[in-house]
Amino acid sequence: MSNNNLSGAVARNISDSKAMRWLALTLLASAMFFGYIFMDVLSPLQEALQETKGWDPMSYGRFAGSETFLNVFVFFLIFAGIILDKMGVRFTAILSGSVMFLGALVNYLALTPLFQESSFAGWMEGFINLPDAWWNITPFYKGMPASAKLSALGFMIFGCGVEMAGITVSRGIVKWFQGKEMALAMGVEMAIARVGVAVVFLGSPAIAAIGGNLSVSRPVGLAVLLLLIGLICFIVYSFMDRKLESQIGNNEEKDDPFKVSDLKYIFSSQVFWLVALLCVLYYSAIFPFQKYANNMLQCNLGITAEQAGQVFFVFPLGAAAITPFLGRYLDKHGKGASMLILGAILMICCHLTFAFVLPATRSAVIAYAAIVLLGISFSLVPASLWPSVPKLVDGKLLGSAYAVIFWIQNIGLYAFPMIIGAVLTAANPGVTDPLAYNYMWPMVLFASLGVLALIFGIWLKALDAKRHYGLELPNTKKVEEEAAEGELELA
Repeated sequence: MSNNNLSGAVARNISDSKAMRWLALTLLASAMFFGYIFMDVLSPLQEALQETKGWDPMSYGRFAGSETFLNVFVFFLIFAGIILDKMGVRFTAILSGSVMFLGALVNYLALTPLFQESSFAGWMEGFINLPDAWWNITPFYKGMPASAKLSALGFMIFGCGVEMAGITVSRGIVKWFQGKEMALAMGVEMAIARVGVAVVFLGSPAIAAIGGNLSVSRPVGLAVLLLLIGLICFIVYSFMDRKLESQIGNNEEKDDPFKVSDLKYIFSSQVFWLVALLCVLYYSAIFPFQKYANNMLQCNLGITAEQAGQVFFVFPLGAAAITPFLGRYLDKHGKGASMLILGAILMICCHLTFAFVLPATRSAVIAYAAIVLLGISFSLVPASLWPSVPKLVDGKLLGSAYAVIFWIQNIGLYAFPMIIGAVLTAANPGVTDPLAYNYMWPMVLFASLGVLALIFGIWLKALDAKRHYGLELPNTKKVEEEAAEGELELA
């Protein structure tokens, strides 16, 4: 075969252009960047929310957990995965961006004086006044401030959109980067999202305090505008996605279309469940921790919210800096299962440091060191976890597979903010000062999740060695392999 034929076999569509596929990634990652900003925009403001809105740790924990409520209990994420596999990436991306914006707008309105002074606030006081009991799985309870209730309602709508966006972006990256630098692309996307968290922890307290007039609604309003820009990014991406599909067609779907009954192949896979459980354990020890990290640092170090944000800033920023390099390594050398194990070990060390060492020393240096370790851990696990899924699941089921993993993950993300809020309240009886909480037991609980993740990581590596799923193998295909595939497709 001539060189021209070889080139034609390899360069077949728009995704074979490095510039175009990275432009597509930029649009997808930008939308997720804005989504992550909104997700944690109130995380550094726990103290301000208690002082200005009357949100105690229980109210704050219920609000923080509300983001995943509909995804978990109404199975919205499962439906989102089916929508993704049925309707495709571009439709689901625009839908998710629209839902994020709508929910965020409700959340913002709940924190404004306009709501506080309205009759609607009085009505919300009596909304779902269930007892604060173990069986009350809703984000609402009697005595919860009206602003917290409406914020939780908006946050759960936003949560449907952001989690749908997460699986859509993952599916989109696979679509554009499979057989290429996929782990690097996923690492870059996650790194950009982590920068969003870093921006929030530095910027949110500063924006809330502009002019000496403390306003928790001000940074939330800015984040809502950023979500509108994110929706525009998804719309622009949809034109690129349409061009790609016009070139590659959708032959796999036509020959073997997705059926809901195909989900049995996901639920019956042992290795898939191991990956899903690893995901829920790991992320439950990270994202709920972010909701309380600022206040934890304030209590242990005796510093302001702005100073705590500056300390915690190194976590998402460090993760953002390291993740692309780890993704590149995984693309070229593999070792995904080993990375998961190392990440769990680092996470355990970090949370135990916050539980026992930091309160005893009150050392900012130790706080920085522990957060750097957590940042490295946060880079290792996602960079190796998400690119592993296409190795375990048929392509036509990939959207649903990501959706099931995100759904299981959301169970932990729903439960643990409320569990941590309850544990924090129980460990600090009679404490009303938001700067005087003892965080030892919440941190021990986070560390225990890391121990379970370590056990499952070792199990996953052993299963991969036995059944050869390729989790330890590189992601990047050689040019010769792509050319051979091209010849088969053109034959």
